[in-house]
Amino acid sequence: MRYEILGPLRVVDGAEISSIRAHKIRLLLATLLMRVDREVSVNQLITEIWGGNPPRRVISSLHVYVSQLRKFLNRSGVAESPIVTQPPGYSLRLGDDEFDLHEFEGLSRSGRALAQDGRHTEAATALESALRLWRGPALSGMRDGPIAGGFVVWLEESRLESTEILVASRLALGQHRRLVPYLYALVAEHPLREAFYRQLMVALYRSECQAEALKVFQSARRAIKEQLGLEPCRALQHTHLAVLAADDEQLDRAAAPTSRDRSANAVAAGRPSPC
Repeated sequence: MRYEILGPLRVVDGAEISSIRAHKIRLLLATLLMRVDREVSVNQLITEIWGGNPPRRVISSLHVYVSQLRKFLNRSGVAESPIVTQPPGYSLRLGDDEFDLHEFEGLSRSGRALAQDGRHTEAATALESALRLWRGPALSGMRDGPIAGGFVVWLEESRLESTEILVASRLALGQHRRLVPYLYALVAEHPLREAFYRQLMVALYRSECQAEALKVFQSARRAIKEQLGLEPCRALQHTHLAVLAADDEQLDRAAAPTSRDRSANAVAAGRPSPC
């Protein structure tokens, strides 16, 4: 069996793909998957499922939902349920089952390591495989609880970091012209993600579009100032100066991801900017 959360939540068993219609049972499964192989307390589950408005007989309701989820995950020939009672709550034991999140993490780690070693063709292959696992926004409609809220911020950040490294590897392989439309789409979707502006400026400069690269900086500066009241990070400002000076060595460095970038996710999560 395979659990998939990189998109609408679903369970795949061979050729059969199943989804849970009942929203609260879907929330229960999602919460257990976010803490897979770890105990989730009854109080945490209540908060994730009902927020601040639990019903009067909330413990009984939770027991019913756990029972229904066990039935949903039941497979012929398998005696034990993956849902285990583990005081003071429950856990979902993965065992030999698959989880698309673990596959994504493994491919992303491999891609990052290959990129650091300069093996950009292999890095791009691994990262493209990782990003293809995404079928849409993760846990759509199930992001309100404290566990889900923090988890989704982390997960989206991991996806964007993998995208940055993929773009850097493809730039290193000389694919700048092919990347220009893709990067324009990325900056439109993530207008506070400064790494994508930097990489777009590099791709445009290498495509002999220096004026367009300078316009991208002005667009980035305008968006960041309007939405955050801040100037761009130093890395993006340095890229701007490098384009003006036709500094190829500085632009090579600008194409790589850096922890100095400010992102919408970092701001939303309340993490301080390193700039």
